[in-house]
Amino acid sequence: MQQVTERTLEQDHYLLYIYTPFCGTCALARTMLDKIESVHGESIFYEMNASLNPEFMQENKIESVPCLLIKDGNEIKEKVYAFKSIPNIYSYLLEYEPALFVEK
Repeated sequence: MQQVTERTLEQDHYLLYIYTPFCGTCALARTMLDKIESVHGESIFYEMNASLNPEFMQENKIESVPCLLIKDGNEIKEKVYAFKSIPNIYSYLLEYEPALFVEK
């Protein structure tokens, strides 16, 4: 997972995993995202520590962590708070990252 930067946040498309370091549910969600990246052999998600970015949290009305914020077409399309399972996360990837599923 890549650390988010100001430059990243200016892009019109990204998948941002928002967490806090001592959150057990966040650790479980991170495990799911790490497994997905491992299967694809590439970085798919950016990460942000919510504790270090309170302005971003307020501006984007992030209600809780963990959160997978999906920005596409320069607007926030989804804020996923319930990670549930790896197949659940894949349902979002199919919609917002279809290139991951094209044979190379």
